Amino acid sequence: MGTPRLSTAHRMNKITRLAAPMIAATLLTLTAACGGGGGGTSTQSDGSGGSAEKIKLTVALFGDFGFKPLYEEFKKTHPNVEIEERQAAFADHHTNLATHLATGAGTADVEAIEVGYISQFTAQPDRFTDLKQFGLERRQSDYLDWKWQQGLAPNGALIGLGTDVGGLAMCYRTDLFEQAGLPTGREEVSALWPTWEQYIEIGKKFAAAAPKDAKFFDSPGEIMRAMIAQAPVGVYDAQDNIVVGTNPDIKKAWDLSVQMIDAGLSAKIGAFTPEWNTGFAKGTFATVICPAWMTAYIQDQAKNSAGKWDIATVPGGAGNSGGSHLTVPKQSKHPKEAAELIDLLTSAESQAAVFKATGNFPSIPSLYGQADIQNFTKDFFNDAPVGKIYSDAAANLKPQHLGPREGDVRTAIGNGLGRVEQGRQTPDEAWAQVLKDVGDIK
Repeated sequence: MGTPRLSTAHRMNKITRLAAPMIAATLLTLTAACGGGGGGTSTQSDGSGGSAEKIKLTVALFGDFGFKPLYEEFKKTHPNVEIEERQAAFADHHTNLATHLATGAGTADVEAIEVGYISQFTAQPDRFTDLKQFGLERRQSDYLDWKWQQGLAPNGALIGLGTDVGGLAMCYRTDLFEQAGLPTGREEVSALWPTWEQYIEIGKKFAAAAPKDAKFFDSPGEIMRAMIAQAPVGVYDAQDNIVVGTNPDIKKAWDLSVQMIDAGLSAKIGAFTPEWNTGFAKGTFATVICPAWMTAYIQDQAKNSAGKWDIATVPGGAGNSGGSHLTVPKQSKHPKEAAELIDLLTSAESQAAVFKATGNFPSIPSLYGQADIQNFTKDFFNDAPVGKIYSDAAANLKPQHLGPREGDVRTAIGNGLGRVEQGRQTPDEAWAQVLKDVGDIK
């Protein structure tokens, strides 16, 4: 079946057991995450720099962000705080957050929001704590400028601090490439497909000589998402108009995706499904769009494939897929402590540690040139220099403007492409329905 949406859950529940010991081992001495500022409830000191009041902070995520070791770091300066993490599926998480905000009850103290939905929620600043209230505007100089801007509301309120960015690459199976008579070295493979048209041609060569049960890629949904992310303008223009029907880059991405389907290059396995996980383990597909966070997912799903995967540049050269922000809804009874927790979870030291443990790439550019990031490799991927690969991808990234219903628009496009792949509609019929569906999004 086709990928059900273009906006995907990029945190995976099964990473926890891999990430926790690695983060604990690589964490540097964290800066004390005391946001200052006032505005929290008044409490008496317990003499250790924390508060005597026992409180619980809830953190709502879509999958595992690799934060659990960091909670223990936070408790060293906040011994009175208990932290409870709750995880939900990607779509459920964002739907639940929207519902809880609308009804005025049910949010966590800290809520993660994926980049495809951040504009929808920054458009509601009255429902979130302005993190400037606790001094977190001092963090602006840490961030990629566009990442910082994504967390700002139209009225200037600071709604969220960024966690990671999803700089793009392409992961591929060297053993399947070899069996199909294709080069296997990452530089040679990168040279095969500077454009998406060339990627399709290489896919046809692969299909002609590949093992019987192997397809060139999983499904076209994530590929189309990547192509759209590389365009100067995405599904919204700078004035927040949906431009799916008038942006030629969107239609070009659609047409190229349809060509891939027609060429029989797809395994027809939707991302983040049980079949997808099995496909990694069995080598059902040879390439997959690979944001930094995907490396940990592949490693977890394809445990017996160490050394068979490698990482090349993505056709088109750059792009972003995924990335999140952490926010504090107004419903939180402990906004000061929640803001301080966000400060620690998004610090440079924390982001570097999470990257080394899970692959989630930092949104703090000062880290990119550091030796421990530049020289970071992954044995599983043939010692691929993942630090350099994703640093270069982030440096070349040209961000897009994101509209208030970004995630919903991408879902409508992804659903249309899925209908084509499933044979339920012709490409023209599916495209016409996509235009109708996005036209109904207000």
